[in-house]
Amino acid sequence: MSSPSQSPEFTTARVRKDFLDFFASKGHTIVPSAPLVPGNDPTLLFTNSGMVQFKDVFLGAEKRSYVRAADVQRCLRAGGKHNDLDSVGYTARHHTFFEMLGNWSFGDYFKKEAIAWSWELLTKVWGLAPERLLVTVYHTDDESYDLWHEMIGLPADRIVRIGDNKGAPYASDNFWQMADTGPCGPCTEIFYDHGEHIAGGPPGSPDEDGDRYIEIWNNVFMQFDRQPDGTLVPLPAPCVDTGMGLERLVAVLQHVHSNYEIDLFQALIRKAAELTGTADLENKSLRVIADHIRACSFLIVDGVLPSNEGRGYVLRRIIRRALRHGWMLGVRQPFFHKLVGTLSELMGDAYPELPAARELVERALKAEEERFAETLDSGMKIFDEVAARSKGTIPGADAFRLYDTYGFPVDLTADIARERGLSVDMAGFEAAMEHQRETARAAGKFASSTSLPAELVAQLQPTGFLGYEQLDAGGLQVVALLKDGAPVQAIAAGDEAVVLLDRTPFYAESGGQVGDTGVLAEQGVEFDVADTLKFAGQFHGHVGKLAKGTLKLGDHVVASVDAARRAATILNHSATHLLHAALREVLGTHVQQKGSLVAPDKLRFDFSHFQPMTAQELAEVERRVNAQVRANDEAEVHQMGMQEALDFGAMALFGEKYGERVRVLRMGDFSTELCGGTHVRRTGDIGLFKIVSEGGVSAGVRRIEAVTGQGALDYVDGEEARLDEAAALLGGSPADVVDKIRQLAERQKKLERELESLKAKAASGATADLAGSAVDVAGVKVLAARLEGFDAKALREAVDRLKQQLGDTVVVLAGASDGKAALVAGVNGSATGRVKAGELLAHIAGQIGGKGGGRPDLAQGGGEDGPALASALQGVREWVARQLGTGA
Repeated sequence: MSSPSQSPEFTTARVRKDFLDFFASKGHTIVPSAPLVPGNDPTLLFTNSGMVQFKDVFLGAEKRSYVRAADVQRCLRAGGKHNDLDSVGYTARHHTFFEMLGNWSFGDYFKKEAIAWSWELLTKVWGLAPERLLVTVYHTDDESYDLWHEMIGLPADRIVRIGDNKGAPYASDNFWQMADTGPCGPCTEIFYDHGEHIAGGPPGSPDEDGDRYIEIWNNVFMQFDRQPDGTLVPLPAPCVDTGMGLERLVAVLQHVHSNYEIDLFQALIRKAAELTGTADLENKSLRVIADHIRACSFLIVDGVLPSNEGRGYVLRRIIRRALRHGWMLGVRQPFFHKLVGTLSELMGDAYPELPAARELVERALKAEEERFAETLDSGMKIFDEVAARSKGTIPGADAFRLYDTYGFPVDLTADIARERGLSVDMAGFEAAMEHQRETARAAGKFASSTSLPAELVAQLQPTGFLGYEQLDAGGLQVVALLKDGAPVQAIAAGDEAVVLLDRTPFYAESGGQVGDTGVLAEQGVEFDVADTLKFAGQFHGHVGKLAKGTLKLGDHVVASVDAARRAATILNHSATHLLHAALREVLGTHVQQKGSLVAPDKLRFDFSHFQPMTAQELAEVERRVNAQVRANDEAEVHQMGMQEALDFGAMALFGEKYGERVRVLRMGDFSTELCGGTHVRRTGDIGLFKIVSEGGVSAGVRRIEAVTGQGALDYVDGEEARLDEAAALLGGSPADVVDKIRQLAERQKKLERELESLKAKAASGATADLAGSAVDVAGVKVLAARLEGFDAKALREAVDRLKQQLGDTVVVLAGASDGKAALVAGVNGSATGRVKAGELLAHIAGQIGGKGGGRPDLAQGGGEDGPALASALQGVREWVARQLGTGA
């Protein structure tokens, strides 16, 4: 393996900047990377390619102010369909987290410019030798072939035509499509030839899977709309979608073969080696750790925290895989979080959100390390036992036990098994884990119900939202009707359906705020709206049931929102923003929103914090929110560009997707956030804010529930009523309740002490009587008896007293309650070593369906109370005699 130079000319940071500078010079708008969590897109677990943030643009459901764009998109492939996790660390170019360079044309330039610019950047800016480059084109794409051959001057023997090589028409390495229908088109890929000394042939050849020819750039030309019958219809405005993996490109420019040899990874590997005390920098475990710190850190930056479901479960799997490789290197203390500082230094300039969230990332990773360290050692022992008795395959039930009891993701079990030449019975595992998998699989509440048929998306204009200013509106046209998910021309009374209007005052669920309810009506028609959902990001769907009449496409209706429900909802929504700001002031700026629910009756706010809030902290947060309510500041709404909003001090909320123009809500100097929800006019409208509960949701995530307005008053009234009731029961006034309870508590402690004293006297008397019933067996006093009303603690104390009284003795005492028996056995004096209390206890417990054990001189256990207990106690003398070698 060749080694990179200490200071390569083309550093990762320089290549990233070169790319953006080049396309900026070609008139492209530089767009920041979208988060790894796709905004308002429940169809994807993670952003897995550069085109994700432009998906709605290509579908025609969104318009941007620019027609040319370039970006460096952070991507993740570690869950669902796109899952490279098993290969990471063991191959030269697989990663969980990677960066994708992309340039985009939305109906502007096309093949000629895209091909020319890609060649210019590769050969002129970065100086790659033209003779090292080879390209592929779709076999019928003569236009691209001619551009490469005639415009660029590439010899025909270095232009490879690729046909339909995946078993169906247009199913080809060089034909791209978003889905079975919709935008699609040919692509041309650029390959770098590492040279004859590397095994492998050119694309399209039998040995194309070798490492000699490496794809570094893919230009996708979306020029067709694929119809349901498979025919291709030319798009009116063809688009360009390109992608180039930063890591593999940098490897080429730095003249190394593996991505893990580039400067960025070498720095992370050296730090990982330092933290794990590993001298061998080629160790694959170091590669795994270096890769996984990027994925884990950026997932946390983008709002994901470790949990047992959804995206948080994927993050937990990645963390635990890294920790397991640290364990393989002999590390037993938390180390993984210490890599965040190095990563921040390497990538912080390109992604300033990483150093800004460094403390949160380190705390989240350290907490997960400490949690997993408790189980990794014991879990590995269980795995070793399972592996020793398996015959080539780890049983699914054992894989599930490792997951359920020891927190081993099945991927981790499979990873360890593969290293030992074993496989895992995945079918058996999935059967045992069906319930958990159903939970973890849920990536979004409305993954299917909020999708629209592609033909509707192309036909409809985004719904005009009127609800900021009005709750009733007339003359609204029905532009689409959905019944059972399919478009229909009309619906009849009794039909459950979704109604889409050209404009609406109904707020569609988003940003945590629930959708509006109400009525759509016209002459003789009434549609009861039970919920309002957002379809394809910008169409408001009124979900409900037609109560009477017939509603047809093209009809006009009057829409009336349930005003009281909306009014109660907006109080809670505005209070959520004040709560967020107060939490950051009281707990620290590491607090970030992790989810919310804003309903008419309450608000629920999830936020990043690593320990329960104290009563004092909760009181202070509540006090600060209510101070803002009393200040009665105006809730200002501003429309501005995204960067302008961030400069204005606005915070973006977790899981939301924002366009170029955003809506900013500002309440005094206290809270400024991006939010498309509906809000109060002044903070005083909230009336009163009251926290109802605070608790944990998952590792590092807390949840507050609160009420406002009339709901808060009702809550306070209810608390006062309970206080009055408690005072009456205690025989005092509400002001006396605390003193009365304190008096009761002191009296209870006194009575408990007296009871313990009486129990001790009774036990002493009982044991004194029992001592006389002990029988002599070879010079050892043997006593087995049942004591009524004695618990395990009292039995231990009684055994200790009898051992002191009897000297050389073996004692077994039993106590019973509610059908369960407690057992304690003791051995003392010359019997010690000859008779073991643990073995005796296990012998007795086994006869009453229980178990027990302990030290040679003292053991305890239990089982079922019943006739078998008396028989077992009677047999103690005979058992002891056998141990002493005297027979019965």
